[in-house]
Amino acid sequence: MAIILLVLLLAIILGGLGFAIHVLWWIALAVLVLWLIGFLLRVGEGTSRSRWYRW
Repeated sequence: MAIILLVLLLAIILGGLGFAIHVLWWIALAVLVLWLIGFLLRVGEGTSRSRWYRW
């Protein structure tokens, strides 16, 4: 019985981790798209002083 509970607990933990990582990938992809759009819009202005990031 303890082995079955251990396997069930392991499956729940790994399933939750997989879902969380999947959601984080979608969030990272959305942030990347927004960053690229902002970068391309700033490049089109032609001024190097109006950067929207501080690198």
